[in-house]
Amino acid sequence: MELADLQVEDGIIAAIGPELTGAGEEIDGEGQHLLPGVFDCHVHFNDPGRAHWEGWPTGSAAAAMGGTTTVLDMPFNSLPPTVDRASFEAKLAAARGRSLVDFGLFGGLHGGNLAHLEELSDLGVAGFKAFMCDTGLDEFPGVTEDELYNGMLTCARLGRPVLVHAETHPGPHENTIDGTLTEQVRGYLGARPASTETKAVRRAIEMAEATGARLHVVHLSTGEGAALVAEARRRGVDVSAETCPHYLTFTAEDVERLGALAKCAPPIRDQDNREALWSAVTEGIITMVGSDHSPAGPAEKLEVPFAESWGGIAGCQSLLPVMLTEGMHGRDLSLPTIARLLASAPAERFGFPAKAGLRVGADADLVLVRLSDKFELSVEALQYQHQISPYTGRTFTGKIARSWRRGTPLVVEGHLMPTASDGKFHAASTPTPPAQQRCKEVTAETTSRGDDSTADT
Repeated sequence: MELADLQVEDGIIAAIGPELTGAGEEIDGEGQHLLPGVFDCHVHFNDPGRAHWEGWPTGSAAAAMGGTTTVLDMPFNSLPPTVDRASFEAKLAAARGRSLVDFGLFGGLHGGNLAHLEELSDLGVAGFKAFMCDTGLDEFPGVTEDELYNGMLTCARLGRPVLVHAETHPGPHENTIDGTLTEQVRGYLGARPASTETKAVRRAIEMAEATGARLHVVHLSTGEGAALVAEARRRGVDVSAETCPHYLTFTAEDVERLGALAKCAPPIRDQDNREALWSAVTEGIITMVGSDHSPAGPAEKLEVPFAESWGGIAGCQSLLPVMLTEGMHGRDLSLPTIARLLASAPAERFGFPAKAGLRVGADADLVLVRLSDKFELSVEALQYQHQISPYTGRTFTGKIARSWRRGTPLVVEGHLMPTASDGKFHAASTPTPPAQQRCKEVTAETTSRGDDSTADT
């Protein structure tokens, strides 16, 4: 970290240094810290098709309120899912003019759309998402091993990463609705033990190694899964992994207390796994944290038995507050590390160099925070379409004072700015050939990035 001024011109960071002067508006940030705007690499805004669950206007408002300036939206949950040119264009039409934050899109990968991967890559998707288990939605099936292998072959040629939801099929008692809430929760967790993730992670790594595909494991929930990623990376496999704030905050005991509010897949696990994930974050094995914001309405989430409720957590508004509270204040995680996890690492991995941190020439996506300020997240403060989240009532340390997207004010002291209505689609950059990319990433791992990630102002 360093004490510095930052100058913005035409939405771009023009200069960083001491005692800068300019003709425009000046913001006094004395005693506060400037971070790069959060680049949330994993959201489900469900629009088009299931906008009654969330939608671009409300989802992007919640993201902005939490310090996020760019999101990557997943292909799953929208209708149609993003699996070909027509569905890509439908999602783009739904988002344009309605998203407050900038955005990119992932494409889907399943057995029925392998012929469409190249056209989606040409349209600028950031990668391809596949499920290694049943999705629960007919329009987006899980992949067989042959389908995933063939998809990886294509994606290796295209240079786009393959993202995997790494779980094998759950056990037979996943949807048992008999008994108390505690019994239903334990049945769900018992049907999706840690081994269902680690088996899938191991198999995905084997296929990536055989095909030369770039692999990304989404929402990693187990310490053993992180260890498999670390071992594969040591032997040269191009694999990255993210975890989510709910795995770093809650434990299985919290799921029993909160019920469906904290239901997700893979499930939140025990304290040992939570601490192992924090260790993997600290050691650089897990290189990014995304919200996996996956909301649903009361009818799907709260008004049915736990076993039948939607398995997703509304959390994009709390991504940065969790990492400041649990990471920096709770575990002495440095601000440069948090900036790397939440901004530069996902932007670099998925092909958005203009979003990769505080540096001259990058987009002026900025968040000014007061690190010692505390606040309690109220239901009324939630910007989601449905005010449902396991984080309500929690006290966070680290409050957003202001944020900007490409130099345009997004949030000022807890209020969304009316001028912030023109979030822009960004296509992922043309991929670097795999051999060059691996060389670049190895070099990056040996280079300190702390000084350009945060600034005292």
